[in-house]
Amino acid sequence: MESPSTKPNIILFDIAFAPPFSKNTCAPNPWKARYALNFKDVTYSTQWVQMPDITKTRKGLGVPPCRTLADGTEYYTLPIVTDATTGSAIGDSFDIATHLQDTYPSSGAGDLFPSPIKLDYVCPIKMTSATAPPLTKHNDERQRAEYARFNNEVDTAFTAHVGLMVGGMRWDPALEGGIKAEFVRRAGAKRWEDLLVLESEAREKLIGSLRETLRDLAALYYDRTGPFLLGNQPSYADIIVGGWLRFASKTLLEGEWTEIQGWYDGVFGTLHDALQERFGMVR
Repeated sequence: MESPSTKPNIILFDIAFAPPFSKNTCAPNPWKARYALNFKDVTYSTQWVQMPDITKTRKGLGVPPCRTLADGTEYYTLPIVTDATTGSAIGDSFDIATHLQDTYPSSGAGDLFPSPIKLDYVCPIKMTSATAPPLTKHNDERQRAEYARFNNEVDTAFTAHVGLMVGGMRWDPALEGGIKAEFVRRAGAKRWEDLLVLESEAREKLIGSLRETLRDLAALYYDRTGPFLLGNQPSYADIIVGGWLRFASKTLLEGEWTEIQGWYDGVFGTLHDALQERFGMVR
């Protein structure tokens, strides 16, 4: 049995998809946290949480919901990171990255938030409150506002097309019915099928919309000396995009993901591969 002194000080709480968890984990925000932890090269372990247990887990750790649904309902989600070094429990992926940079400034690959960096992407889709990603109460309080704004824009771009991906999430068959019911409740839909885009013509149209939506984002990757926004220097901005690319890689139809990897001279495929190679370990 592992002694307490050898246990990692940091624990990442991530969503348990279908087993094996380490292979099928794909939720965008937990992956932002995982990439940031691996970027900083800190010792940590992952605790897998089944969807029905997320609210109980978050409340048990004393982490309040940092997001609300459009109707004002509190939204309990992951990731959470607990850090015994500081006694912290952080429940938002952006705040986790900020904590890691402030607490371990010189660790790993360096600064998660380097400056200057061009992050002026604006999502061309303006979502209604009913379809927008869950709101966080901490947007106006955050440091590194340029990165926070970029995070919101990228989240909106992918969330507007999440109907392409929801159906590809793989769950434990024993829990799948309840998990889908919870997604329906949170989305304010009537049934699971209402969340999906299934017909080939509709999917093709939405893929085209995603491509156009990401055009200006791809244009930021103009420094071809490396796969990242700053060439060979990775940053949390790359991780923001990368969390969604991981989700897409695991949930889109195979041909659709291959198509996305090749868009705009392959910038998204190159970024995904680089992040997975350098920071994609599941611990």
